[in-house]
Amino acid sequence: MKFTAPALLIAFCLAPPAFAQSASPPAPTNNAQPTTGFRETLASAERGDAAAQFELGTRYEVGRGVAQDEAQAVAWYRKAADQGNTRAQVNLGLMYGEGRGVTRDDAEAVKWYRKAADQGEAAAQYNLGIRYADGRGVARDDATAISWYLKAANQGFIFAQYNLGWMYQKGQGVAQDDAAAAAWYRKAAEQGYDEAQSKLGYMYAEGQGVAKDDTQAVAWFHKAADQGSAFAQFNLGWMYENGRGVTQNNDEAAAWYRKAADQGNDDAQYNLYLMYKTGRATAHDNDRVAPQKLRLR
Repeated sequence: MKFTAPALLIAFCLAPPAFAQSASPPAPTNNAQPTTGFRETLASAERGDAAAQFELGTRYEVGRGVAQDEAQAVAWYRKAADQGNTRAQVNLGLMYGEGRGVTRDDAEAVKWYRKAADQGEAAAQYNLGIRYADGRGVARDDATAISWYLKAANQGFIFAQYNLGWMYQKGQGVAQDDAAAAAWYRKAAEQGYDEAQSKLGYMYAEGQGVAKDDTQAVAWFHKAADQGSAFAQFNLGWMYENGRGVTQNNDEAAAWYRKAADQGNDDAQYNLYLMYKTGRATAHDNDRVAPQKLRLR
């Protein structure tokens, strides 16, 4: 049987990220007893301070300094949102969209996202873009999705920048334009977003929207791979195996394939298996390269 390694794998999902963004509530703690800080925040919230009401909502949402209670979180977010607090409006929309602490209601989620988006809140603009792209709570409209992504992206919101890159690369809701896609991916990549780094690396490797440059491709794959991106780890392994942008090095290739294979990447498992089969790498006992799991070509 003749074995052939798969071509360079594009780190390309079927759809751009569609997870809504909150206004970054604090991390949860194990302390479920009301703290001094909580009591002070409660007093301010009860006096009508919108910022304190928002803070109280986040505390109840994640159980910080008080027992977690999503219904209470919704109640306090609503008080702040009714006063025009954009972060509370975003989080209230998120709670409605996910059905946490309240019955799920996509139209209500859109309503609150729009209130915050109209005031310039980037997370709300991004979330509203997702709603139009998915047709949840509104009629699907890719062009409108792009218009909201653009508002958020111009404020430096990395997920909106990434989604714009994806829309331009696919030609969804806008004329297909690889150069524009690469430009938006770069903005998100330069802020450290691994998916954008992986995409930009691929575009350099293939010369799509940018001049072909294997050295740049490797550099961007490295950035994403170091953050744990299995797609980038596979691509980096491929670059080392084929000596593109780096000196050919089977040991490095196998090491990066192994990282991706350990995350369940089928192509990495297959290429690693080929390297073992042809004596170009030594198998490890815990390698995930069982032949029955491979898609032999």
